[in-house]
Amino acid sequence: MSRRHYRTDLTDPQWRRIEPLLPQKTTRRGRPREVSLREILNAIFYLVRAGCQWRNLPHDFPPWQTVYGYFRRWRAQGVWEQQNQQLRRVARRAAKRDAEPSAAVVDSQSVKTTEMGGPRGYDAGKKVSGRKRHLLVDTLGLLLAVLVHPADVQDRDGAKLLLAQMAGRLPRLQLIWADGGYAGQLEEWVHEQCQWVLSIVKRSELHTFRVVPHRWVVERTFGWLNWERRLSKDYERLPATSEAFIQVSMIRLMTRRLAAAA
Repeated sequence: MSRRHYRTDLTDPQWRRIEPLLPQKTTRRGRPREVSLREILNAIFYLVRAGCQWRNLPHDFPPWQTVYGYFRRWRAQGVWEQQNQQLRRVARRAAKRDAEPSAAVVDSQSVKTTEMGGPRGYDAGKKVSGRKRHLLVDTLGLLLAVLVHPADVQDRDGAKLLLAQMAGRLPRLQLIWADGGYAGQLEEWVHEQCQWVLSIVKRSELHTFRVVPHRWVVERTFGWLNWERRLSKDYERLPATSEAFIQVSMIRLMTRRLAAAA
């Protein structure tokens, strides 16, 4: 590699993990690819970790327009979601688990937005003006689904939108844990529409710190995301872009873990 090394660069073992999951050119038509897909990923991982703007990517990466073009194209084609799902299955097998989970945890995180515009709202409970990140994770904290929506959408309504898109896509899933904000009609809806059981895990009424069973898993996942400066707020105009960056963050996390364990 003829440039300076960044801490977010893919190592050779990491690249061997992720290269087979990238879209391959299936036709000889068009101009030959002039950039390295490894360098495209290195630039995207750098941007997510450092939190810089596209135009402020270091000049030793490919041109920012090229990097952004790949990111946007792969977002539209569902490549980030597919990579996340494939790596999650591999990571679960590496942890001696079934490739598909039988239990999951759902929760949301409200984050501020910036002047970029796009859908937003006010979460009166958290006193945050911005958006909510709704996550469904397995018991290892790995991402099953993500949905970003305005913060004024209630947790129960956001969860319906999130879970509805996953109905029929998780063949072994039977049980989902959630906090008290999801109690009520959502429990019946989940059973009727998705054939899953929604189990509400309540906090202790004692004014002492205790780790809440099961819910700490998704809270840890939010903690992983908070390490990425691009995710410290929602800087994106489109919620779909925010979702893609969350998927990119989890892809990088799983790739590093799998390569380290090999």
